[in-house]
Amino acid sequence: MRQIHLFLRHILFWGVLLCLILLAYAVLRQRPQDLPWTKIDLDQPIGLFTGRKLAALTGERAQCLALLEQAGVPYSAMEPGGSGQCVYDDAVRLKAERGALAYAPAAVAPSCPVVAALKLWEWQVVQPAAQRIYGQPVASLRHFGSYSCRRMYGRSAGDFSEHATADAIDIAAFVLADGRQISVLNDWDGKARDAEFLRAVRDGACDLFSTVLSPDYNKAHRDHFHLDQAERGAIGGRACRRHCSAQYVMPAKAGIPFFFSALEQKKGDPSFRWDDERILLAEPAFARQRHRLTRCRQ
Repeated sequence: MRQIHLFLRHILFWGVLLCLILLAYAVLRQRPQDLPWTKIDLDQPIGLFTGRKLAALTGERAQCLALLEQAGVPYSAMEPGGSGQCVYDDAVRLKAERGALAYAPAAVAPSCPVVAALKLWEWQVVQPAAQRIYGQPVASLRHFGSYSCRRMYGRSAGDFSEHATADAIDIAAFVLADGRQISVLNDWDGKARDAEFLRAVRDGACDLFSTVLSPDYNKAHRDHFHLDQAERGAIGGRACRRHCSAQYVMPAKAGIPFFFSALEQKKGDPSFRWDDERILLAEPAFARQRHRLTRCRQ
């Protein structure tokens, strides 16, 4: 009798699980950008796997350029350049486009995956946030450049920066249509709406770039957002610190029981979510990975 009960419980469990999978798939079919195996489309809203799909374009020059063309993004593909550890082969310079963000200085040519992410960031994060908070669009972005043949933090030893392959860009300020400038250095902890805007665009960048570093990471980033598309594999970690009101740290070795215990404690909290991203901690543990249960502003 007991064996029959166990058998029926297993049947019920797998039946419910199958129904949930089919239900989820039916819902996701209406949002192809949320499926890991669909091709990225810059005309689609940002999905669960958009950031990883953009990073996966690293080394896929033809595919990335075709993506820009499909989205109607005017650009000039740059010739490969550099040497040694500082070679770039998929740099792209955006052409001036009416109604699009201008870059100052204009002669900047990040890698194609970075440019693709920048366009999505512009269309779906930066401009909507500017309209919501300021009632006007952003006219231009001020930056500190993209390509720079150097190691991380300008050190004489260690890993090379993503800037060494033009796979990164540093954003310093946003200039609104009325000429007002919102600076990362001056406004990160400035007036409420300026701080809100900067955190909103930083948080939105986390869904599009492999790495997003901001003033709350360390002093080296007090005056800019570092955005890059480091390729860490299909399920690799993403380096980003979102705007969170609280953090619940889950040690990497705590395991499933700890996870469900913590989750049970937060049952009923609509803002609670599981965020299994790589959180960059203070030096020297640059790439140290932690699993965190975070309660973040949506």
